[in-house]
Amino acid sequence: MLACVPAPMKSPQVLVIGGGIAGLCAAISARRAGARVLLIESAPRWRRGGNSRHGRNFRFFHDQPSALVAGSYPADEFAADLTRATDGNGDAALACVLINRSRAAPRWLLEAGVALQARARGQLPFSRKTAFLLGGGQAMVNALYARAERLGVDIRYECAASKPRLQGNRLTGIDLRSPCQPGVPGEMAGETPGETLAPGAVVLACGGAQGNADWLRQHCGERAEGFINRGTPEARGELLIDLLAKGAQAVGDPRRLYLVAVDARSPVDDGGIVTRIRGMPLGLVVDGDGRRRHDEGADQGSTRYALWGQRLADYPGQIGYLLLDAEGLKAAPAALYPPLSAPDLPRLARLLGMDADALETTWLTYNAAMRAFPASHSPPLDPPRTQPARPLATSPFAAYPMRPGLTFTYHGLAVDTQARVRLASGEPIINLFAAGTLMAPNLCPQGYLSGLMLTIGLVFGCLAGEEAARHVRN
Repeated sequence: MLACVPAPMKSPQVLVIGGGIAGLCAAISARRAGARVLLIESAPRWRRGGNSRHGRNFRFFHDQPSALVAGSYPADEFAADLTRATDGNGDAALACVLINRSRAAPRWLLEAGVALQARARGQLPFSRKTAFLLGGGQAMVNALYARAERLGVDIRYECAASKPRLQGNRLTGIDLRSPCQPGVPGEMAGETPGETLAPGAVVLACGGAQGNADWLRQHCGERAEGFINRGTPEARGELLIDLLAKGAQAVGDPRRLYLVAVDARSPVDDGGIVTRIRGMPLGLVVDGDGRRRHDEGADQGSTRYALWGQRLADYPGQIGYLLLDAEGLKAAPAALYPPLSAPDLPRLARLLGMDADALETTWLTYNAAMRAFPASHSPPLDPPRTQPARPLATSPFAAYPMRPGLTFTYHGLAVDTQARVRLASGEPIINLFAAGTLMAPNLCPQGYLSGLMLTIGLVFGCLAGEEAARHVRN
């Protein structure tokens, strides 16, 4: 076992808490502005980067096509998309900051050493509004850590912060704690004695509380037991909860969750985007009792992922099954896990632990309706099917078990246009800043747009770092 020796402290002027894209952008920006910066990441080095590791694209406004994107995406179109997705419930002033600063996002990432995918390589889906990371989120995270290290940012892994002290509109101190390193990645043999810092400014970039099972149960009830956290387990929301108790202003609703349909065999935490289940329009979706509950053909756009996540949250036991026949399976998008399959329906029902008679009744009713499509000539189907589909008749038959996969919560800390955390009175805490998922509900208290969370992390991470450095200089 290694000795319990904490990393040397360098009296940071700016403390950044969290090592995903928001924290890394904050640390790099503050360091470039001349501040001494300590970044602490609660995860071990091999799992650094939070949910950013699972990202793949980011949204930005641009006036013309480029090597990264096709066509243009004007600022007013970005604003209209955001308004539509959130029903206009986001903060308009912060949305202007986000959209205006998003224009520089590709250049900022490239200058920081992050590789982006050129659309001419022919490996990308058509995208006019988002650019894609070459190598995905993990490659981006690795590049940003390398840049931060070269700039002289002090980085400490497996280090968590707690007990923020507020005095009026100022943060006066915060505790850090680190585990001993037993020599095996991820194992902890205890914690070093806590230490208290009083940096000139602090940037919170430590995400929401979606990795905190007790917190989820408190706000979402027993159904939270059936959720899978497809993001980092480090997002436990301890500082969020503590600061709200000390008078910080909340934004969003803790009961509102961004859920997508994921494979029920996924790990409890951190499965990422690859665990998504798609292909619902190609098959039949039933609950654990073999009962069909929703129209599989109604949703064809990218919003279908979140719609199915919300539906599964209301299924008994929060579990459902996408059923396909051999032809549907050939057409379905690739999945991380192979489907459960059987040569006939009764054996598939037994494999799923489902009542075979109930499943057969649903199956026969559905197939009869699909053979008689269009709906005006079909037998009654409840709920109806709004898009034509093939009957499921070709053996073998397959099933993907699905659960709601939690990505983030729509609950966090209110901030102003300088990314400063607000008190309940509306007054900002002058040396406490927030970026990324922790403050994203200011902009997106409901709904979502593809690539939005990486953009929020990048834009407000850079802004928070710049403002934190400006504060300590003054």
